[in-house]
Amino acid sequence: MAGLIGRKIGMTSVFSAEGKNIPCTVIEAGPCVVTQVKTVEKDGYAAVQLGYADKKEKHATKAEVGHFKKADTAPKAKVAEFEIEGEPQLGDVLTVDLFNDESWVDITGISKGKGFQGVVKRHGFAGVNDATHGQHNRLRAPGSLGASSYPARVFKGMRMAGRTGGDKVKVLSLKVVKVIPESNLLLVKGSVPGPKGGYLIIEE
Repeated sequence: MAGLIGRKIGMTSVFSAEGKNIPCTVIEAGPCVVTQVKTVEKDGYAAVQLGYADKKEKHATKAEVGHFKKADTAPKAKVAEFEIEGEPQLGDVLTVDLFNDESWVDITGISKGKGFQGVVKRHGFAGVNDATHGQHNRLRAPGSLGASSYPARVFKGMRMAGRTGGDKVKVLSLKVVKVIPESNLLLVKGSVPGPKGGYLIIEE
């Protein structure tokens, strides 16, 4: 398995060799620095920790500064662990060259937060369809939440209003349409979670 940390730039479209217009997400993938190498002997499992996007030293804790100094790099804004093929060394830089036009990737991101929402937007409730008679102040209400004197409570899992979005979402099997190494850009077919500028975990 290979992977990188990236950032969502936005969306565009490209034409395939057959002339089809393909919607694509543009991702800045890497460069990522190997900030820690984990081994079975020392940590109980094998993985590498990658760091992406520099942040100012004054915004990092002393523990973070010391951790990144071991890899001889600046403090990073985003770190993640991956299973990487081969034997990368501390301080190695991994770029978008890990992928090619034949790659298929899984992408994980944090979906757009939508704040506190009602049941119509959050769960797709229909609301009141016959909206022309009687009172109009209950059109988007959730309706009954359960029985009355017994069990005298609302069951867990009841679909109700609440915080929406801002969840960790993984999209599987996205086709890499184009790799632009000189700009560290990756074009993948379709959409990925999160806003423009949001961090993404890209795994092959």
